[in-house]
Formats: sequence, structure tokens, C-alpha cells
Amino acid sequence: MGEHGASKRAKAANRKSAPEPGRAADSRSPRTAEPGTPRTAEPGTRRASKPAASPRASKSESPRAAEPGTSRAAKPESRLAMVRRARRINRELAEVYPYAHPELDFRNPFELLVATVLSAQTTDLRVNQTTPALFAKYPTPEDLAAAVPEEVEELIRPTGFFRAKTKSIMGLSAALRDDFGGEVPGRLEDLVKLPGVGRKTAFVVLGNAFGVPGITVDTHFMRLARRWRWTESDDPVKIEAEVATIFPKSEWTMLSHRVIFHGRRICHARKPACGACPITHLCPSYGEGETDPEKAAKLLKYEKGGFPGQRLNPPPDYPGRPAPPLGASG
Repeated sequence: MGEHGASKRAKAANRKSAPEPGRAADSRSPRTAEPGTPRTAEPGTRRASKPAASPRASKSESPRAAEPGTSRAAKPESRLAMVRRARRINRELAEVYPYAHPELDFRNPFELLVATVLSAQTTDLRVNQTTPALFAKYPTPEDLAAAVPEEVEELIRPTGFFRAKTKSIMGLSAALRDDFGGEVPGRLEDLVKLPGVGRKTAFVVLGNAFGVPGITVDTHFMRLARRWRWTESDDPVKIEAEVATIFPKSEWTMLSHRVIFHGRRICHARKPACGACPITHLCPSYGEGETDPEKAAKLLKYEKGGFPGQRLNPPPDYPGRPAPPLGASG
């Protein structure tokens, strides 16, 4: 065809191999993209199945606390909701323990004051088994202040720390004799000045001997106040102040009795009887203890478990059995 025909064939070949204007390069071209354009793989390639985020990033974005069905998934409780729940706990405990009372035997403010000092680091039961002989020999502050220390030590030995406790009860007896005419004062500021008397002891005496409202923050009260999220503190004075803002003053003394009763009978320190607890629907710590009802029932103490109480002389409305005297079985 000559030179002219060859030239036409070359032009046709060039047109066939060149891309049409505006048409992307075919799949055999290098994988390069225009500046600023994300690289994407064709459908069906292995690159398309690669996750958009790394497993570590995904885990951090959806923590276990937010998984559906977990207790931590709930929104943080507001102050108002906590107060309402706390007051409902108090009301329901009042129905469970209508007979709640101080579990130390006493006949007057002096006996209650001494018994409360002796109750440190021991049970109310052991104090109740010890004080009858003590008060029979030393019925007044004047008598106890003039006692022979060694004789007092021997009488209160079963309560433990008997030397330190002897010093405290003889010291407070002397202070009552010398500064208060042999009478127990009915004011917090006076009580806490007595040897061995702190705020907890003072509020026990004020609430139960004088009818002055007070919150008794003992180990049981501290434990339950934290389990129920009334406070995050482990300082008794701070707990007292925080709980006082939740409940009306008129409820303070009976609230203390109810919480302490529940802590001794059901919501124990080491193994709470969650499966036998009547307020699990209000407890954010449900499940810390035994949840099986039959196993939990075996953990109940005092009248809830069918056992004697702590007082030798309980109030008439107490549904349980009186505790046995020292040295008696039962």
C-alpha cells in the first residue's frame, strides 16, 4: 500500500492503545491515585475485606462497661436519684426491722456509756455478758472511779484490751464525778471530752439515753453506706456528714439501728447473704455475696437465722431469743 497506507495503519494503532478522554486507566495500570484521593481496592479483592480500624482502637471505643446487660452499662446515678433510693432503703428496712434497737443492755445513761466504751473491738453480746457483774459491784460513777484497777481489769477481761478499757472507764467515771456531779452530760461537746469517748460513742448515748438524734458510724454502718453508694469515703466523720445530708434529722437514730441490724444479720462483711436480702432491688452491690437463696439462708445470723440475739434483756417486741449469760450454753 506504500508509505501512505503504512502511515494510516500506525495512526489507527495509536488511537486504539490510547485511553479515551475522561476515561480512567484500566486495571493493569499502576495503583496510583490522584492527589488527595483515598486508595480503594476493587470489589472482591483482599484489601476490601480489611477492617477499617484496628482491634485495639475498636476495643477502646466500646469498653466492656457499656455492653448491654451489664450493671455498669447504666447511666451514672444522679444525686436526686441516690437520695430517693437511700430513703426508700430506710423505709423498707423499717418494715424488715420494726424492732430495731440498741443491742447493749443498760438501765441508765451511765451503764450505756460504759458498755459502749467496752464494745470497742468486741461484740455487744460479749459486753452484755460482762457488764452485769461490773455494774453489780460498781453501780455509779463514784464507785467505779474509786475502784482498784486490777479488780476492774479482771471483771472486764472477756471484752479484750482490758487494761486500756479499764483506764478509760475509770477515767470517765472520775470526770463524771468531778466535773458533772456524777451525771452523764447530754451534750456532744461534753461527752467527747471524756476519756475513751469519741463521736460514735457519744451519739449512741445521746440517741438512746437522751433522745437526741445522731448517726452512729460503726464498722457495719460504714460498710453498708459504701455498698449502697451513699458515700465513697472511708472516714467516719465524713460519712456521718454526708449521710446527714441525705436523711432528715428525725430519722438519724433509728436509721443507725436499722443499718447496723442489717449489717449484722444479712449484709455481712466477708460474705453477704444477697440471696436472702429483702432490698436487693435497691442495692447497687448485689452479687458481692451468695446469691443462691438456699445457701444465703444458711448465712443469716441472730433472729433471722433462728439464733439467739445479743442482749440478755432484749425489748419486749424483740422476736428472737435472749442471749445466754456468760458461761452458759445456748
